[in-house]
Amino acid sequence: MAFAIISCTASKQTTSTGERQLSQQLVTSVLWYQQSAEMVASYLQAYEYGKLVLAAKIDTIASERPLAVVLDIDETVLDNSPYEVKQIKKGQVYQFATWKAWTDQARAKALPGALDFINFAKSKGVEVFYISNRRENELNATIQNLQNLGFPNADAKHVYLRSATSDKTARRDLVAESFNIILFVGDNLTDYSEIYANRGENLGKEAIMKNKADLLYNFIMLPNPMYGEWESAIYDNDNSISAEEKLKKRLEVLED
Repeated sequence: MAFAIISCTASKQTTSTGERQLSQQLVTSVLWYQQSAEMVASYLQAYEYGKLVLAAKIDTIASERPLAVVLDIDETVLDNSPYEVKQIKKGQVYQFATWKAWTDQARAKALPGALDFINFAKSKGVEVFYISNRRENELNATIQNLQNLGFPNADAKHVYLRSATSDKTARRDLVAESFNIILFVGDNLTDYSEIYANRGENLGKEAIMKNKADLLYNFIMLPNPMYGEWESAIYDNDNSISAEEKLKKRLEVLED
């Protein structure tokens, strides 16, 4: 997950007309995420597939290191859509100050299938790690939220948050020093690999087809229509452009 892709700095006090329009355009995505049976089915199906892949790998992989699975947190195990609702009602887009006020409450709910999948992994002797782009000053509240919901390994040894960069490679490598990571789970392709960060003309779709077999066997993709690097790709990977420019680019990439 990468909230930084949405414009509007934490220090900004006013909301432009363009930002209010961006905020309103989020309504349908949040409605789907919160209210559709299809969303629930998608998460349950993805996590069930994850259990099948995990079981198959456990039976076939010979490893000297203990096995592990790595999951993102936001929109992977925790549902932050209430935060999006708050911003919509205020006509605002993401701001770190308002986001942290939300995470400080430690009241995000568990997403469908997440706890069942993680408990399954633990029952098979697979260690669980969480690598998130929440910032390090959100660690205590994040751990508390996970503990409140009964998630295993909700502690500082297994929850790796962002410090200097949103690139998760170094944190994944840190886990890989001691564990054989056999599966990744997330709502953004960079929860698996940074090769999906800066996407070209085809918005990263060519990379998907090129690496299809690898992705299907090593990464469980969860749906998130609210935000992600898919949106950054629409803006030519430049999130500093104005809200008005973002609105324009959204219309430009629509196909009829």
